[in-house]
Amino acid sequence: MIELTLPTMTCGHCVRTVTDTVRKLDPAAKLDIDLPSHKVQIESNRPAVEFTAALTEEGYAPAT
Repeated sequence: MIELTLPTMTCGHCVRTVTDTVRKLDPAAKLDIDLPSHKVQIESNRPAVEFTAALTEEGYAPAT
């Protein structure tokens, strides 16, 4: 399970972009998004670094 905090994810459009970005990398990924806490949980066999890089490119860099 990959858990990321995305401080710049603040609205429904952001959720859609994050969802689309994750699905492009792994269409079978299980995704749970909690918008109020800015948390995203991703269940995937792909490495976390791939999701981090893709989300950062879309403007949603995870907090460290």
